[in-house]
Amino acid sequence: MHAIAASRIFQLGFFLAAALLGVGLLWHALSRYSFEEIVAAVTAVRGWRLGLAAGFAAASYVCLTFFDYLALRWIERPLPYRQAALASFASLSLGHSIGFAGLSSGAIRYRFYSRWGLGAGDVAQIVLFCGVTVGLGLSMLAGISMMADPATAQSLLRLPEATLRTLGLAGILVPLAYLAWAMVPERFARRTFWRLRRPKAGLALAQIIVGTVNFALVAACLHQALTHVAEVSYPAVASAYVAANTATLITHVPGGLGVVETVVQHVLPGQDLIGPLLVFRFVYFLAPLLLGLALLGITEVVEKRKAR
Repeated sequence: MHAIAASRIFQLGFFLAAALLGVGLLWHALSRYSFEEIVAAVTAVRGWRLGLAAGFAAASYVCLTFFDYLALRWIERPLPYRQAALASFASLSLGHSIGFAGLSSGAIRYRFYSRWGLGAGDVAQIVLFCGVTVGLGLSMLAGISMMADPATAQSLLRLPEATLRTLGLAGILVPLAYLAWAMVPERFARRTFWRLRRPKAGLALAQIIVGTVNFALVAACLHQALTHVAEVSYPAVASAYVAANTATLITHVPGGLGVVETVVQHVLPGQDLIGPLLVFRFVYFLAPLLLGLALLGITEVVEKRKAR
């Protein structure tokens, strides 16, 4: 009992520290602006760019639903797409903003999947599969963006261009190696140390595709918001987003609060980016969060009425 209590206290303390770090970074980014300047910067973003950013954000969340859909097939507990999509969106729209995405989204996923006959072990495997898909997508997009625009990566990582191109190639090869592992015939895999439960080749390929496309769509959402105030290439924005997202995964800062802003302002120094960045936060984090809360609330009411 004492160990469990200590673990919970540690998790809570780590979450609060991460949240404070995010608030501090965001305050550092916003502190030089007045409220009126922030409102003016946000409203200055053109409507059609806001629409495109929202469209890319929506497409990303649709892509994320396939993380769960594929995971259910991996654990051989397939459910209709509509159920996987509901659990995925409700869990990730909240998990992205709460922080500790694996734990927070896992808890919400369990709330849904347990009603549909899945156990805690099944949900843990779904979270693991989705985490691997995230890693594959980030690795592939990082590799492509480093190869396409090493200058941006160089400004962030302070490494020689040759080293960055090598890292970029490695980023591309990691998902391909994963696919090759999935393609190894079972009779050979049994003779090696690869005794882990492997996805079939088609499933592994689908993981790489949806993982990469998801992060490419998020970067496109951010790119649409930023191009209102700065001439910036898509690969540069993709590099910045991959770096910010990786830092967010490591620190568990809720919603990458302040991390994205800090990284992007490093890539585009001297630009008035606060309006576009707040627009990005609204369309990718706040709007889905509100919709996810509404869906979660409606689902709870419906389930309670069914139980009567």
